[in-house]
Amino acid sequence: MPKNDQKQQNTGQIETTDFTALVALIGFFGGLIWGVVYFIAYYLNLTDVGPALILNPWALGEWKNKILGQLIGIIAISMISIGIAFLYRALFAKFKSITLSLLFGVSLWGFVFYLLKPMFPDLKPLSEIGWNTIVTTVCIFLLYGLFIGYSISFHYEERQTAYSKK
Repeated sequence: MPKNDQKQQNTGQIETTDFTALVALIGFFGGLIWGVVYFIAYYLNLTDVGPALILNPWALGEWKNKILGQLIGIIAISMISIGIAFLYRALFAKFKSITLSLLFGVSLWGFVFYLLKPMFPDLKPLSEIGWNTIVTTVCIFLLYGLFIGYSISFHYEERQTAYSKK
């Protein structure tokens, strides 16, 4: 194989690895940023459910509803968000659409607050949860979906444009 072809092959492999790392970073920081916003909304009593909701199926005790539980919840959300970012990449990266990103965020909200409701024993039913909590969490999930979706799609399109110029 000529040196030039090998260089192009290695460059393509590096760019794929870079994009994979970028998706992981987008997922982690999306979870971190919007987890912190979620905590602030919880702290300001805009929602009755905080980031520690994610600990409910596994953690016992009242500590999870205190500040330490909320901070550990933010870290857990950041880690799970990496997987969510890869899910978005696999399904929707080719589509640079704000609407699709917002729909992704709303579907995540429905998944957590409706479908996964049996996993979270401390989570009240939607009819009892209160409008403040519903509106606040839907907005946070919308913005989270927009952040993840649009960031990944933007970088995917940028990568495709760079490939087509070579």
